[in-house]
Amino acid sequence: MSSIELVKVAQAMVAEGRGILAIDESSGTCQKRFDSIGVECTEENRRQYREMLLTTPGLGEHVSGAILFDETIRQSTGGGEPFVKVMEAAGVMPGIKVDAGAHALAGHPGEKVTEGLDGLRGRLKEYVALGAKFAKWRAVITIGDNMPTAACIEANAHALARYAALCQEAGVVPMVEPEVLMDGSHSLDECYEVSEATLRSLFNHMYEQNVLLEGSILKASMVISGSEADNRADVEEVARATVQCLLNAVPPALAGIVFLSGGQSDEEATAHLDAMNRLGNFPWPLSFSYGRALQAPSLATWGEDTQGNVAAAQRKLAHRARMNGLAATGNYERSLEAA
Repeated sequence: MSSIELVKVAQAMVAEGRGILAIDESSGTCQKRFDSIGVECTEENRRQYREMLLTTPGLGEHVSGAILFDETIRQSTGGGEPFVKVMEAAGVMPGIKVDAGAHALAGHPGEKVTEGLDGLRGRLKEYVALGAKFAKWRAVITIGDNMPTAACIEANAHALARYAALCQEAGVVPMVEPEVLMDGSHSLDECYEVSEATLRSLFNHMYEQNVLLEGSILKASMVISGSEADNRADVEEVARATVQCLLNAVPPALAGIVFLSGGQSDEEATAHLDAMNRLGNFPWPLSFSYGRALQAPSLATWGEDTQGNVAAAQRKLAHRARMNGLAATGNYERSLEAA
């Protein structure tokens, strides 16, 4: 894929009113979600669940792409059609999670660095052959006592930039995800400070690795109070702080920004995205890349009857996708939830 094609794919990922569906949960995470609905987490049940999501009628209207897990990109529908073909027919681009997870950062208790660079060039080549158009790599940054350290931020930013360069070499659009975790009692201001430092480090490293920003997507966490904080910031405060942080730290050349929901409720994540887009025009589109915040209503409905509730579960996903599509253009209204 040439530089021009990388830019086209990146722009299509954040086309007006469309965002990314994240269904790249590892088997361990999927186990927890299936346990919550009383469904056994077998490979076949995971396949059926993801088939339900990916065959949702009209999914491509508000979803431009879906991030898949290694298992999922190789799977097919019950009728034998590869998921990648189903997605392409619906106008939904296949993406793939390529990192090997966050592991303890040596010398820095309580902090993590994401691994997976070894062998990545070969894995990307295989994923391209399987149909992947973009990839995702997630780093986690924890706010706590004397955390994050500069060493943690730098190690993760460097790995993200190395991953992004390898992606573009392989003809894949990199989605870089430096997630500042909501866990903890930190204030909005503390989250702002850490988020800005993390983003500045990330883009410095991306410049050093000659990453084409116009062919890259940032998956960002919002500047938000810790989940255990007192007097947590409201929707408008979160929106203003997040936008200000992005304007201060993200180069205008970047193709687009999609947000992770990071522990927010379904409607809270939608409301935050809408509030940001109502603040004005920005150098980049602001859209969504939600996992649980898109899937949760569908998962609960599907879990009640995995065979009989497929259509009802799909309607739940289509609704949440539509709400977030509206939020990505600043046209969401809470009254639409009831409809």
